[in-house]
Amino acid sequence: MKAKNCLIFGGSGQIGRNLIRKLTKNNYKVTVVTRNIHQKSYVIKTQANAGFIDVVEANIFDEKKIRELFEKTDICVNLIGILYEKKRGNTFKNIHTIFPSLLAKLSKEYNLKHFIHLSALGINEAKDSNYAFSKLEGENQILKNFPLATILRPSVVYSVDDNFTTNFMSLLNRLPFFPLYYEGKTKFSPIHCSDLTDTIYHVISKNIYSKIIECVGPEILTFKEIILKLLKLIRKKRILMPLPISLARLTARIFELLPNPLITQDQLRLLKYNNVASGKYKSNADIGIPSVRYFDDEVKKYCYMWREGGQFSTERYATDTKLNNQN
Repeated sequence: MKAKNCLIFGGSGQIGRNLIRKLTKNNYKVTVVTRNIHQKSYVIKTQANAGFIDVVEANIFDEKKIRELFEKTDICVNLIGILYEKKRGNTFKNIHTIFPSLLAKLSKEYNLKHFIHLSALGINEAKDSNYAFSKLEGENQILKNFPLATILRPSVVYSVDDNFTTNFMSLLNRLPFFPLYYEGKTKFSPIHCSDLTDTIYHVISKNIYSKIIECVGPEILTFKEIILKLLKLIRKKRILMPLPISLARLTARIFELLPNPLITQDQLRLLKYNNVASGKYKSNADIGIPSVRYFDDEVKKYCYMWREGGQFSTERYATDTKLNNQN
């Protein structure tokens, strides 16, 4: 069978690397676009065998260069997204609205077999968030320009390479207390990176078109429950402090002055809204790919990096000894 060509934007992140491995193992040839080939290519190229992956350096708004790539591809996947705005054009509007709209137009112009776009869960409700507004507007532009596109809306995505559980465990390891915004009652349905890429691969391989699919994990957890689980896994005790919203806004404004803010005012607004399946659209389970990885089980595999003693911590040593004795 002739290998299909897949063009991926955002292939160097946790989702992209996992997806590259899955696609190339199943006879897809992948071209990954990156802004800095010297920083990213050595990581990307290790995700597949030679001949199945090509790394191209390009500015994502260089339409001439992007067009050249569309001439040689069958499928386009956009995984690019930002959590906060930076200088030099990295705004929500540019990244979440204008760029996906360009990809959708080119997908239609070059008669691509498919365009898969990664959006975010809960954006319909979070009308006062610039992040959510830009994501929603991007979806509207995509479906207007290429109606056959498939849009995936995941809840928070986690894995050993994420910026979610790893950042929280680092903070919990260092801080004597941890703030709970909105009393920690916001609900999430965390989905493991492998479950999400299983869904993306299913959409590609089974030619699922023209749908918005909500991608969620097998359980619903509040923000407070997530923090308590992480504390238990790294064996720490911390004071969890519900933070008044006025103080939370003040700290967010201060954090925004940092190059990589812990939280922004826009993210604080997002936290008001639950990040779970709405029921208005099909979920990954509805299309035949239910999530099978549970939060505790997966984070347990790498949480020892934040424990005293690391991988040689007492509990891990005892478990390994027991397994060796059984064998």
